Amino acid sequence: MQAAYYHTTGPASVIQYGDLPDQPLQAGEVRVRVRASALNPIDLYIRSGTVAMPLNTPQIPGSDLSGVVMEVGPGVTRLKVGDRVWGSNQGLKGRQGTACENAVVHEDWLYLSPAGISDPQMASLALTGITAHLGLFNRGQLQAGESVYVSGGSGGVGTMVIQLAKAAGARVATTAGSPEKMALCKELGADLVMNYNSDDVLGGLKAFAPEGLNLWFETQREPDFVNALPLLALNGRFIVMAGRTAVPTFPSLGSFYTRNLSILGFAMFNFSAELQRQAADDIIRWASTRQLRAIIGKSFPLTQAAAAHQFLEDATLGGSRSLTGKVVLEVD
Repeated sequence: MQAAYYHTTGPASVIQYGDLPDQPLQAGEVRVRVRASALNPIDLYIRSGTVAMPLNTPQIPGSDLSGVVMEVGPGVTRLKVGDRVWGSNQGLKGRQGTACENAVVHEDWLYLSPAGISDPQMASLALTGITAHLGLFNRGQLQAGESVYVSGGSGGVGTMVIQLAKAAGARVATTAGSPEKMALCKELGADLVMNYNSDDVLGGLKAFAPEGLNLWFETQREPDFVNALPLLALNGRFIVMAGRTAVPTFPSLGSFYTRNLSILGFAMFNFSAELQRQAADDIIRWASTRQLRAIIGKSFPLTQAAAAHQFLEDATLGGSRSLTGKVVLEVD
């Protein structure tokens, strides 16, 4: 099969493209003919060596995929040849990735794709959708009628948080950096959208939720606890899912514990297959009713996987802000 791969961690240029042997099927695994593989920052961290993970030699990058089951291994019970599937959690913890023609995936990490939703869409809903769902509902315990703020609403996770929170009946405020990105956030359902470059974000949030925000979903790497925590309501929750090296300043403890506030961190890959399946079930349901869709900012062919990694790295870690939504590798 044709695949993107690397033998050693490093910059995007370590990624090669060529022919690799098909991986043999083990019990419970299926072979998926990949049609699309979406990129995520975790793919960059693993490839660069910033996040230490057990790697194969060579290692195929990529967490997310969508495609068609072409072969099933012994003991597979949920899937059959010909099923359209999507999933995530590949390319980490010793598993091979998805930037290839034929990916071998345990059926526990795959879900049936709803009719009428394209493969690039389903691949792009995978990691960011499950991440947003786990943060909002598992960690954040979001309820209908509550108020949510998510930073960077036009990003991969941000677009998912807006849509999932609205589908659950919450009120949502967010920020974006340009009129075009603000318009997208409004289109996705955000009740309040502010420009973080020019608007009084803190004042806007106070007016949006006079009694305080119930949930703050932080997608940026440098959380501002000093200004954010006072904006939370009694029993407010602050979700952290980025910023591995950040050392933020914390306000006085008196302003924190006396209002029963919580700071909740999480990483998607720590959650079991069963808990992630519960998130996937909602994603499938809301995608089927068109309450949830992925925003694809740029697509690359599989042959240009290294360029795709560099583009995403420049747009996120490099701060170019040249991306709205997801980067996708499309596989012929």
